[in-house]
Amino acid sequence: MLRSLRRVTEGRVHVVLGCGGARDTTKRGPMGAAAARLADTAVLTSDNPRSEDPLAILAAMLAGAAEVPVHERGDVLVDADRAAAIAAVVARAEPGDTVLIAGKGHEQGQDVNGVVRPFDDREVLKEAIRKAAATPAAQQKSVG
Repeated sequence: MLRSLRRVTEGRVHVVLGCGGARDTTKRGPMGAAAARLADTAVLTSDNPRSEDPLAILAAMLAGAAEVPVHERGDVLVDADRAAAIAAVVARAEPGDTVLIAGKGHEQGQDVNGVVRPFDDREVLKEAIRKAAATPAAQQKSVG
């Protein structure tokens, strides 16, 4: 997906992604590495940690990202708060950039310790865009 986006994006590619808890732990490092290598900005975040410690999941992803040589990777940020992670990439995006929010798709909840809390990436993204567009810096960009 990131390679395809890179080919069709004029500007930078930003991605938010997480790895689910109680799932294939061997994918965490490689996913962090792929995001670090293929995106200009990768924000590693929570994605249904279930019964696992979200920070432990993020540490495994970050370890994979750290294996990518510095000159081959983009910026890698970590924020366990998925809404804040989405807001961070939206704030970095400029016209011509692509933002990918990966992982949850149509899901409308975040499973933390067996409790599914309401969470919809689409709604969070809309709100982040609205807030970013209302900032003076964004208004300056659109004017000229």
